[in-house]
Amino acid sequence: MALIVKTEVIAPLFTKYLVRAPEVARKHQAGQFVMVLLGDHGERIPLTIAGSDKEAGTITLVVQEVGKTTMEMATLPVGSEIEVAGPLGTPTHIKEWGTAVCIGGGAGIAPLLPIAGALKAAGNRVIAILGGRTKELVILRDEMAEYSHEMLFTTDDGSFGRKGLVTNALDDLIAERGKPDIVFAIGPAIMMKFVAKLTQPLEIPTIVSLNSIMIDGTGMCGGCRISVGGETKFVCVDGPEFDGHQVDFDLLMKRQRTYLAQEAEARRRFLEQHECHALSTREVG
Repeated sequence: MALIVKTEVIAPLFTKYLVRAPEVARKHQAGQFVMVLLGDHGERIPLTIAGSDKEAGTITLVVQEVGKTTMEMATLPVGSEIEVAGPLGTPTHIKEWGTAVCIGGGAGIAPLLPIAGALKAAGNRVIAILGGRTKELVILRDEMAEYSHEMLFTTDDGSFGRKGLVTNALDDLIAERGKPDIVFAIGPAIMMKFVAKLTQPLEIPTIVSLNSIMIDGTGMCGGCRISVGGETKFVCVDGPEFDGHQVDFDLLMKRQRTYLAQEAEARRRFLEQHECHALSTREVG
């Protein structure tokens, strides 16, 4: 079992967890993830590792409350035990590319952190483009600044950085300075799709990290299957990173919507039970 040793709310519906998991921390490389199970009757969820400390034996997870399990995780106090399996997935291929643009959208900024750090350590010039709906949702700015030579920000509402999308910032960057040597993009599937559409005709290598429906994380269930270059791949063992120009994003997004009704019902039941528990606790007190 792993132990939650620290929690911090870093943005609306975003919590950062410091988890003691020595074996995972010892083996972790940029780009990898873990499968987390909160209890015997819960579901396994994939969470990308946002950082690790091999000496302290800890990993950092940044979790957005989206479904029932992530909402439940946000209620866990320091000292709670959770099951953590990993590190899983193929590590990011790191080498000295030259200029690397790291694009993160919302929750995708967290898994971008160790990648940017590894790229900088390998001698690359790292330019970060971070975006979100609002300023509060452009998370981990200070942490990303440590690994970046330059940072650009965008928000949908114009509350921070330039108003617009990360693709607007990337387009302007290329127009002003020429093509970077590689682009890494992590965020909502629709964001990664349009980053790849922008870079493909320019022949800029583009790596994306996918978050598909995943059940066991070991390639046994086939739930995370996607199409890359017309071939079926499994995100958990073949990825999570792929050539963005080869990914069938439309199929990915279609599969991500498969259980929307069930997910909404699970969230409704959790909120109902949680509110009832909070009410009964107040009445007893």
